[in-house]
Amino acid sequence: MTPTAQKNVFGGICFATLAALIWSGNFVLARGLYKQIPPIALGFYRWATASVLILPISIKYLRKDFPLLIQSWKIVLIASVTGISMFNTFIYIGSHYTSAINLALIGNTVSPIISVLLAAIFLKEKIDSLKATGIILCICGILFLLMKGDLKNLLSLQFSTGDGWMVLAAFLFSIYTIMARKKPATISLPGFLSTTFIIGTIILFPFYLWEADRQSFTWNNQLFYSLIYLGLGASIISFFSWNYAIKQIGAGRTALFGNLIPIFSSIEAVIILNEPFTFIHLISMLMVFTGLLLANLRQKTKESFL
Repeated sequence: MTPTAQKNVFGGICFATLAALIWSGNFVLARGLYKQIPPIALGFYRWATASVLILPISIKYLRKDFPLLIQSWKIVLIASVTGISMFNTFIYIGSHYTSAINLALIGNTVSPIISVLLAAIFLKEKIDSLKATGIILCICGILFLLMKGDLKNLLSLQFSTGDGWMVLAAFLFSIYTIMARKKPATISLPGFLSTTFIIGTIILFPFYLWEADRQSFTWNNQLFYSLIYLGLGASIISFFSWNYAIKQIGAGRTALFGNLIPIFSSIEAVIILNEPFTFIHLISMLMVFTGLLLANLRQKTKESFL
C-alpha cells in the first residue's frame, strides 16, 4: 500500500469513527425527546433544518451537479427515501414501542451485516478472512455489551412491534450505504447530500401534515437546540463524514463502524448520566475495536468468502 493510499484509509477510518460518535448522540437525544415531539415531526424538522443549513455550502455545487443528478435520479431518489425520509423516522417510531437495549441490538448488528453482504453482492466488494473475522468479533462485542456479560439476558430478549421498525430501519440504512457508494464520482458530496436532504424532507412533508392532525407538541428551548444538533451534527457533519469514509474505504468496511455507536453511547451515559463504567464496557470496547482493526487490515492472499 502506497503512503497516499494509507493516508486515505486512515482518513476514512477517522471520519467513519466521527460519524459514529455523533450518531451515538443522536440515539441518546432521540430517546430523550420521544415524549416531547411525535416521530415524523422530529424527522421532518431535523431534515428541514439540515436542508436550510447545508444550502449555503452546497448551492454552487448544485448548479454544477444538476445535470449529473438528473442522470442519476434513481440513485438519488433511493438514497433520499431510504437514508433521509425513512431511516431515522423509523428509529423515532420504534423508540416509542421498544426498549433501548433492543434498539441498540438491532440497529448496530443487523445493519452492518446487511451492508457488508449487499456490498459483496452488488458492489463486488470481497469479504476476505480478516474482514469476516472482524465482523464476527464486532458482533460478539456488541452482544456482550447488550447481554451485560450474561447469556441469559440475551436469550430472554422479547421482540415487539418497535423491533420490527428497527429491523426495517437497519435494512434501509444498508441500502442507503450502497447507494452512496454507487454515486458517480463526478457528483460532488455537497451536491449529493443537499439534494437527498431536500428530496427526503419533501417526501416527509405530507406524512408530517397527516401526523400533525393527530398529535401536537409544544416548542421549547430544549427542543429547539436539540433540532439544531440533529440538523447540523447528526445530519450534515455525520453524513459528510460517513460518505467520505465510504469513498475512501468502501461501503462494507465503513458499515462496520456503526458498531461503535453503542460503545460511544455507554461513554456518554457515564459522562452525562453518571452511570458506572464497568468491566463489561471495557471488554466490549476491546472486542469491537479489535474487530474493526481486523476488518480494516489488508488481506495479503486472494482468499475470500464471497
